[in-house]
Amino acid sequence: MIRTTLHDGWRLSAAGGPIPAAVADREVPAVVPGSTHLDLLAANLIPEPYLDTNEAELAWMHRADWRYALTFEAEAAKAGEKVELAFDGLDTVATVELNGVVLGSTANMFRSYRFDVREHLKDGANDLVVTFHSALAYAEAQEEKLGWRDRAYPHPMNAVRKMACSFGWDWGPDLQTAGIWKPVRLERWTEARLHQVRPLVTVDENGAGRVEVHVEVDRARDSDLTVVATVGGVEQSARVDGDTAVVTVEVPDVDLWWPVGYGEHPLYDLGVVLKSGDEDVDRTERRVGFRTITVDTAPDEIGTPFTFVVNGKPVFAKGANWIPDDHFLTRITRDRLVRRVEQAVDANMNMLRIWGGGIYETEDFYDVCDERGVLVWQDFLFACAAYAEESPLWEEVEAEARENVARLTSHASLALWNGNNENLWGFEDWGWKEKLEGRTWGLGYYTELLPKIVAELDPTRHYSPGSPYSPGDLHSNEDTHGTRHEWEVWNKIDYTHYRDHLPRFCSEFGFQGPPTWATLTKWVHDEPMTPTSPAFLLHQKADDGNGKLDRGLAPHLHAPAAFEDWHWATQLNQARAVAFGVEHFRSHWPRTAGALVWQLNDCWPVTSWAAIDGDERLKPLYYSLKHAFAPRLLTVQPRDGVDALIAVNDTDEVWTGEATLERRTFNGDVLAVVKLPIEVPARSVGQFELAADLVTPGDPKGEVLVVETDDARTAHLFQEDLELSYDPAPLTAEAHRVAEGYRVDVTATSFARDIAVLADRVAEDAVTDDALVTLPAGGTHSFLVRTATTLADPSVLTGPLVLRTANSLSAVRT
Repeated sequence: MIRTTLHDGWRLSAAGGPIPAAVADREVPAVVPGSTHLDLLAANLIPEPYLDTNEAELAWMHRADWRYALTFEAEAAKAGEKVELAFDGLDTVATVELNGVVLGSTANMFRSYRFDVREHLKDGANDLVVTFHSALAYAEAQEEKLGWRDRAYPHPMNAVRKMACSFGWDWGPDLQTAGIWKPVRLERWTEARLHQVRPLVTVDENGAGRVEVHVEVDRARDSDLTVVATVGGVEQSARVDGDTAVVTVEVPDVDLWWPVGYGEHPLYDLGVVLKSGDEDVDRTERRVGFRTITVDTAPDEIGTPFTFVVNGKPVFAKGANWIPDDHFLTRITRDRLVRRVEQAVDANMNMLRIWGGGIYETEDFYDVCDERGVLVWQDFLFACAAYAEESPLWEEVEAEARENVARLTSHASLALWNGNNENLWGFEDWGWKEKLEGRTWGLGYYTELLPKIVAELDPTRHYSPGSPYSPGDLHSNEDTHGTRHEWEVWNKIDYTHYRDHLPRFCSEFGFQGPPTWATLTKWVHDEPMTPTSPAFLLHQKADDGNGKLDRGLAPHLHAPAAFEDWHWATQLNQARAVAFGVEHFRSHWPRTAGALVWQLNDCWPVTSWAAIDGDERLKPLYYSLKHAFAPRLLTVQPRDGVDALIAVNDTDEVWTGEATLERRTFNGDVLAVVKLPIEVPARSVGQFELAADLVTPGDPKGEVLVVETDDARTAHLFQEDLELSYDPAPLTAEAHRVAEGYRVDVTATSFARDIAVLADRVAEDAVTDDALVTLPAGGTHSFLVRTATTLADPSVLTGPLVLRTANSLSAVRT
């Protein structure tokens, strides 16, 4: 088997459409894998797409056609030799030619393509051309042919198998990509090759691991073939019958793979060799983890649960939704994915949901999750739209689903296949049903095609028809059944209304906030910068987004006049809103079995729901999630009309100890104190009654209930910040140079809420170890600011726009 990568020497030129004069006659070097935007940017033919209002200036690229050309050296096919041109991914509508012969066309970004070139390859120089046609024009033509179907955004992204958010989303730019976005190779063989290797991994009751390796081969000639599989030092083989074989390897006493927080995540090397006699003709390697993953959906006295069970142990899913980490996908490196997944783990998350408007992620993504014990919920790629079920879409969906299900079976982290994002809900509640007038809308995919493929190719994993989803004839977004999305909060009502519902699993909820100051000011240069300045607004994609930010702020925090204060206030309100929801959901375990925040990451610099912005910086929301998802959490929650202390123990050890509960004045006077024994079983929630004198303040505006154990602390206030008598300057602080950067030591002279060191304002590379720390009067805390930047005066880290508190907003009200 000879595989030759064809990545070097490509050239890009315009092939049609509304091409500007500066681009029309140019041929530029092309990076493969890559995209047209990045090649034109490298050649200085277009401006930086993310900067200011350049996104709008590049709208002409929506209807442009492009030509990728490569001349490569090769030998003509020999007698009996198979030779194929293999593209792992083409974005999206393309025609492929070799030496002037059209090999075929493509219209699906999510699958690979192979072309037989035995008759067309020649000795010496060969000319390969891939012409990309406007995906928007293709989608419009398909919509005209198949009939209009509703969608959440203007472009017909539901009529073509391309990353939906490439056409713009309420957090993403409308920069419609094109290009050879995955590797391309010339492959030649005279015997056979491994076409597909699909390991199905289970664990027997006696603790033995079982790997059932399903193999498909592509033959060049008839011969006796054998497949040999090795894992954990155990080797087994099987004869290839026709074009398929199944090899089963049993490994005794395996070390189980666990999600992060539940145990280790060991991986075993799986080697698969295709042999003809004693000759190795092809081979591949995978890594597998031995575990069982199911989802408990057995009806109970409440309704229908949705609880992940790993190795027999129920798991509360703490995590977030995942979108592509850069709109230009080929810039996403393994190192970047490592940083992002490790940030999720550091925020105490154990699950990421790959959302249906993005992509099936790269092997690197799942590898990183395998290694770090992060469970992956995988959507099939349908989002917020009705989809035609007629040809050619049905065939394309089947091809992509079969390929990607088979591709991902080896990954221990993969926990769930999910049919779609919000389409069942949309059909019922968003007016689609009436507009469709009986046309297909995707139900056949979610209830017939996709579950059939999962059952055939990956029976080791659960399939859910959608998110949100409730079984049977129930409304898809019920809170007592299945999965729920909570979007009345943010869109219509205050975040305190998260407590109106007790979902079995909340797979989407969130609240917006702007990116960090360094990210915002790098990409947006409005003078002056305001929430309504042109470039800032272009980087706010949500419908009435700034209006919702202000309305969400109004019941809780003073609305500042200065933009810098508004920036801090809206970031803080985002952090509080989402943490409020997380603590509510976690406090109702095991009834509620998961909380997946919308969203972990951004794909460009934008005001959004993300905890990590497009330049990889941590927003205040990130730190609030880290606190709210902590293994041990104290929170005050309403129970039966009164406030109770809830202790959430998400560890394998019993939580025993003593809680100190004090009602204090903001100045530090202790007005009531109780010592409360705490004992909460492993992976459980404890509820404790609060004495009346702890929750009956004499001065609701100037008192706080502080609860503290060796493991956790919380502060419960009796009114919203708007009414509280905060000291607007409650801290003294000093900054000192240390080996990793700087240490900022703070002391609270009065109750100080949500202390943060926004260090990116003074050093672009600065990262603070914690934020949104609340201190009672007399309390101290040291923040570590990691940075390679040398500050002439470290005291800038204690300045009023860097060292922030919620208190300070009481002094900047309009």
